[in-house]
Amino acid sequence: MSLSQKKEYEYPCLEIDLTKLRENVAAMKALCEKQGIEMAGVIKGFSGILRCAREYEKAGVSYIASSRLEQLAAVKKDGIKTPTMCIRISMLSEVQDLVRVADCSLQSEIAALSAVEQAAQEAEKIHDVILMVDLGDLREGFWTLEQLTEAALLVENDLPHVHLLGIATNLGCYGSIEATPEKMSELIEKAEVIEKKIGRKLKYIGGGATTSLPLVINRKMPPRINLLRIGEAAIYARDLPDFFHLPLPFLHEDVFVLKAEIIEKKVKASHPIGNITVDAFGRRHEYEDRGMRMRALAAIGKVDYGDPFDLIPREAGVEIIGASSDHTILDIENAERDIQIGDIIEFGVRYGTGVYLTNSPNVKQYFIEK
Repeated sequence: MSLSQKKEYEYPCLEIDLTKLRENVAAMKALCEKQGIEMAGVIKGFSGILRCAREYEKAGVSYIASSRLEQLAAVKKDGIKTPTMCIRISMLSEVQDLVRVADCSLQSEIAALSAVEQAAQEAEKIHDVILMVDLGDLREGFWTLEQLTEAALLVENDLPHVHLLGIATNLGCYGSIEATPEKMSELIEKAEVIEKKIGRKLKYIGGGATTSLPLVINRKMPPRINLLRIGEAAIYARDLPDFFHLPLPFLHEDVFVLKAEIIEKKVKASHPIGNITVDAFGRRHEYEDRGMRMRALAAIGKVDYGDPFDLIPREAGVEIIGASSDHTILDIENAERDIQIGDIIEFGVRYGTGVYLTNSPNVKQYFIEK
């Protein structure tokens, strides 16, 4: 885009297509529903932007979910009626707020469950909980069946203001453990032990998040898994194609588009000249010497998006070389067009960069809807 085409936008900015987001959420919900799975739509991937969260309500997800209570509080205040779910296990210091803004939460500590009981009693509410099970990814969750059973029996028999809705797991977020039919069967087995102990069926057995979707797409998810927490796949739709080699042609990859202005264009050396130490973030780098190259600087940097290599240039021949706090360095030697000072360049966004960008006060947000 040339300078004369900038129109009303201020840069850097995110252009957010609400229609495409709603279509993505609806498509993911329909995919899950065909196999009896409900969807908790996770909004933390775009920092809980309310105009985006409303699209989840329109699409009819079972829950709007986030790890951040302030995002769930904003959802409630905005009048969105979809039940809310807190997907980070609770700090003891926040249980009063948790009960106020979340209809359901994930839990893995007996101390937290007892604190939630007290807060719910004071608020004269019943709070739903899903007990987390660690199947080897080594993030949150009860580690042994004995621990899990103890917590389930405590909730069922001794905490009248806490309702045991089900159990769930998380895979792939820390330990990079793959969601497999065997892992899901292990979770189901634990759920059935709990059901026998408490004398009733659990409403949900939650099989994880976006990283569990390959089992759904390949129709290998065991039948009793009936809840998934889905964020990235509906928002950015890039992890499964790029990291799991699983195409998602029915989803839009361009719901969020980053636009930044070019502020410098020069031919420069491709290898730094002088003694190399560390960069502004204390990291050492290796640089490839490619000779003299046409380079450009975009007015946005690591403080806005985190890792520059998670951005995806939308123009052929544009290559990201690196970034500092406030500059993104581009190789435009082989760019298909003659990029000039003041031109706007566009990037596709992944989950990691999207979380930063939507949380940055320096990145404007513009919404389009068709």
